[in-house]
Amino acid sequence: MDPSQIGLFALAEQRLAWADQRQAVLAQNIANAATPRFQPSDLPSFASRLASAGRLPLTCTQPDDLPAPGAGTSQSVVEANPHGPDGNGVELDTELMKVADTQTTQSLVTAIYKKYLTMFGEALGHNAAS
Repeated sequence: MDPSQIGLFALAEQRLAWADQRQAVLAQNIANAATPRFQPSDLPSFASRLASAGRLPLTCTQPDDLPAPGAGTSQSVVEANPHGPDGNGVELDTELMKVADTQTTQSLVTAIYKKYLTMFGEALGHNAAS
């Protein structure tokens, strides 16, 4: 059985791909911290990427159901700060915090992915020790 055919694993792979792309964008920002008039960029949040994936809206089917949440918030591309060093918008402390946050996301998703693979293997009777 191919794990990528399971929705949970497909979502984890999408999240890891997003994190990989974001790390590349943030690395580009950091590499150009001293480039005059360079404007940093960022990816839209993963939540906004999921929201734009065309999911069906939630519907209340019982009178006691909680109302469905709104469309949700999405982050757009980060606005440039023209008052940074060298006349560019790169703020190293902000970019490094984003890198650390993205790395934490990658570690968390990878750990969850591995744990679910182990659980599926045990449920199917495969020996995890081999």
